[in-house]
Amino acid sequence: MRACVKNSGGPEDDEDEWGLVGMLHDFDYEMFPSADQHPFTGANILCGRGYSERFIRAIMGHATYTGVPRDTAMARALFATDELCGFLVACALVRPTKSLDDLEVRSVRKRLKDKAFARSVNRDDIRQGSEELGVDLDEHIRFVIDALRPVQKEIGLSPLAD
Repeated sequence: MRACVKNSGGPEDDEDEWGLVGMLHDFDYEMFPSADQHPFTGANILCGRGYSERFIRAIMGHATYTGVPRDTAMARALFATDELCGFLVACALVRPTKSLDDLEVRSVRKRLKDKAFARSVNRDDIRQGSEELGVDLDEHIRFVIDALRPVQKEIGLSPLAD
């Protein structure tokens, strides 16, 4: 999400807020995984802690079933990166290197077609997210791979340079 700020045309000071919305959007999921609770419970908790309406609406909008429109660049970016980030990590973990360093877009596209691979990832959300951003899916996949590379060690992957 922090990398998405640069593509949004928004002010650089949004980078911390966007990063935080990316980190917190699913904080309630393990406790409240059902569609009637997530992200509603988390949004209520964050609202009670003083987070902005824009912040809360972006979190609500990342789940299509809430009916909350993605009417800001932050909300569209969260939706567009949420499923894709998890999918890219899954793609990297099945590679011999366990790294994003050698992961190519064509390999990701091939995996997207394989419904048995990472079956819980919603492929329609990945496609719709890139459409809502107004970018080609291959371009979006490349952007997110490049954005995740610097933090791949922190998310459990094995950078080749280590």
